Amino acid sequence: MPPLTTDPLMTHKAFWDDPYATQHRSRVVAVAGAEVVLESSIFFAFSGGQESDRGSIGGRPVVVARKDGLALHYTLAEDHGLAVGDTVEIVIDGARRLRLMRLHFAAELVLELFYRELQDVAKVGAHIAEDKARIDFVWPHSIAPMLPAIADRGNAIIAQDLPIHTGFDDRASERRYWAIEGFSKVPCGGTHVRSTGEIGPIRLKRNNIGKGKERVEIYLAS
Repeated sequence: MPPLTTDPLMTHKAFWDDPYATQHRSRVVAVAGAEVVLESSIFFAFSGGQESDRGSIGGRPVVVARKDGLALHYTLAEDHGLAVGDTVEIVIDGARRLRLMRLHFAAELVLELFYRELQDVAKVGAHIAEDKARIDFVWPHSIAPMLPAIADRGNAIIAQDLPIHTGFDDRASERRYWAIEGFSKVPCGGTHVRSTGEIGPIRLKRNNIGKGKERVEIYLAS
């Protein structure tokens, strides 16, 4: 079966409208074998290091969620039986989504604090799962001595319970950003909690991943 053509397809990302929603009704707009594309969706597909949600579409478990252009493609079982025009209910694991949102913003905040501390540091990777987040840097020295101060600054911002503002820099191309008091707009298309206080205390751990590369792992207190 040929892959879906994505040029004319676009999925409305309802997870940006309400990142706390765990159920959503939508319509199937394209089908190619096991893959379906929906008119709108709350089911986040892996992007920017943030893992995909877990859940179901029309009662069928989602095997893979991927972003392609402005469309989100969902792989279901081969015998899913869905057709273009069908109305489906999307259900996601809300507890997992909330942890991903908390860890996502915690990682974004830690990254911005590193940028302030190390002017020439270069990020080369990131991953946000529900148990921890990580950021990888090109840096010639151990970041371990810096972690207590970075963690203290991050936790102080979290404790202020600052509102997290999100929006579009360019709606047509879906370029998103977040912003909090004291920081410039930061490009990001993931899902975010509404305030820093929702993250709760964080702790940081250094992991050396090779010569000239450093990794910081971010954990939630609960």
